[in-house]
Amino acid sequence: MHTKIQTIKQTINIMDIANLMRLDDKVAIVTGASKGIGESIAEALAAAGARVVVSSRKQEAVDEVAENIRKAGGEAKAIAANVGNMEENKKLVDKTIEAYGKVDILVNNAAANPVFGPALNTDEAAFDKIMNVNVKAAFELSKLVYPSMKASGGGSIINISSIGGISPEPGLGIYSVSKAALISLSKVLAKELGDDNIRVNTICPGLIKTKFSEALWSNEKIMNQMMKLLPIKRVGKSEEIAMMALFLAADASGYTTGATLTADGGFTI
Repeated sequence: MHTKIQTIKQTINIMDIANLMRLDDKVAIVTGASKGIGESIAEALAAAGARVVVSSRKQEAVDEVAENIRKAGGEAKAIAANVGNMEENKKLVDKTIEAYGKVDILVNNAAANPVFGPALNTDEAAFDKIMNVNVKAAFELSKLVYPSMKASGGGSIINISSIGGISPEPGLGIYSVSKAALISLSKVLAKELGDDNIRVNTICPGLIKTKFSEALWSNEKIMNQMMKLLPIKRVGKSEEIAMMALFLAADASGYTTGATLTADGGFTI
């Protein structure tokens, strides 16, 4: 047993653990990156050495994030795109390859939820918007980056779902449906793309303090109920999701694919 422990320690010492979390020479696209979780993920990937394409609907917003990354010593390019428009998704990938030559990492973070209330109250337009942004865009972007990842010998696709995709959240019925579909999409692609060394994983955040979830964490009644259910009795931070995304993007997670990781303070236990 002692010899076995020594062998493990020697292996750990030989390995440069810090390098396993580095993304030097990698190119990443992060959607929905103008604020919140997406912004934090873009910042984390850039800090690890990736060249990051920051994308969201408004050019001014992504310009600001990209500029902040560059000021911090990272490399970033801002490319606005509405992921609900499939032509704009193609332009996003084309412009990324034109600028950096390839795509190694895709983070499908952009999401929409224009309604709150019973699922049957969701009209067709809202249903289509939720599915287009939350599921179809991730599918189409994955298809678009696939040739580049295959040519480079592999890649990492990270889909940002939600704990609502595991257990439906009150008032967020169709949003929860879309996030469950995203989890399933990740598993399907993980199986199909494994031969090309392309890993596909899902992160399911719980309640994270962002503008997107402000209606929840700013509601005292909801928060009082949440605190009774959370083993870790606080709202999460976007940086905590970013660290999980960094792990899944880096070689440290080289044997991880098809996984659904929760970061919810224990809510789904």
